[in-house]
Amino acid sequence: MSFSLGIVGLPNVGKSTIFKALTKNKVDIANYPFCTIDPNVGVVAVPDNRLDQLAKISNSEKIVPTTIEFVDIAGLVKGASEGQGLGNKFLANIREVDAIVQVIRNFNDNNVIHVHGQIDPEYDKQIINLELILADLDTLTKYLDKVISKMKGVYEKSLDKEKVVLEKARTMLEANELLNKNEWTDEEKKILKTLNLLTSKPIIYLYNIDENDLGKDLNLPNNAIAVCAKIEAELADLKPEEASEYIKELGIKTSGLDALIQASYELLGLITFITTGPMESKAWTVTRGAKAPQAAGVIHTDFEKGFIRAEVVNWQDIIKCGGWNQAKEKGLIRMEGKEYEIKDGDTVHFHFN
Repeated sequence: MSFSLGIVGLPNVGKSTIFKALTKNKVDIANYPFCTIDPNVGVVAVPDNRLDQLAKISNSEKIVPTTIEFVDIAGLVKGASEGQGLGNKFLANIREVDAIVQVIRNFNDNNVIHVHGQIDPEYDKQIINLELILADLDTLTKYLDKVISKMKGVYEKSLDKEKVVLEKARTMLEANELLNKNEWTDEEKKILKTLNLLTSKPIIYLYNIDENDLGKDLNLPNNAIAVCAKIEAELADLKPEEASEYIKELGIKTSGLDALIQASYELLGLITFITTGPMESKAWTVTRGAKAPQAAGVIHTDFEKGFIRAEVVNWQDIIKCGGWNQAKEKGLIRMEGKEYEIKDGDTVHFHFN
């Protein structure tokens, strides 16, 4: 299972620069609004040094990391939900993503104009959030009207439940509240999911900061990370070893890509398990709490249907022992059944009919 992140923000906040650095894809970057018209899509391998180590131990022919898809849309402006700057068209391009990354300008550069003439991160954040809310309100209201119209015909109990949930969501949106701020039941989530509402998705706030602010405590809100687009662009042009050295020189713990991936995994409640052998060492992404059969189903649906058991061992034990067979000889590989919850870093071999 891979997942996708939609990148949004006002014009000239560094969205496309960050996208280019993250994906190393060439995109248009210019000092004027709406340079990016069509969405840029890039698929990025999730860095995971566990794979390299396991591949070496298993003599794997290839390494297959899990991936993230980034979707970068044109800069939004005030009134985007009503079509200003073709906003509605752009927003439609990220309705299918798993989470939203809102890029907020928190750097000063007189050579890069700000669409509102001044640097004010919180105001920018409010504008984008409001546009997402208004876009959702439009989508939800139209759908609710259809549900009410159906209810005038043949009575269906499911329509009653749907109407209650939609009205609850509309009340929140009308109060300028993001839907992801509410605790929804599984049944309510299922109803809302059919609409792909933007504000029901998790949001990561990515503050694009000055180089001088790297490593400082900026007292950012929850679900927020600080990234310097300028530095990320420089790192993207370096070889891995050089990039690693540069990160050390800058006095920061990790690159912006790694920080964003870590924040995404935490926000979406994702973990990684691994399969390894002579053919390949491969990373797989599942939701935290996934049972062994569900994890098997990520590899192939037949694995889940015919699941018998799973052989499980932590990846570090394989490294310490020098291989899967050696770990087995030491009794470190466990046999787990259908109720076993997969843990991050588990190395698994599934048995199925």
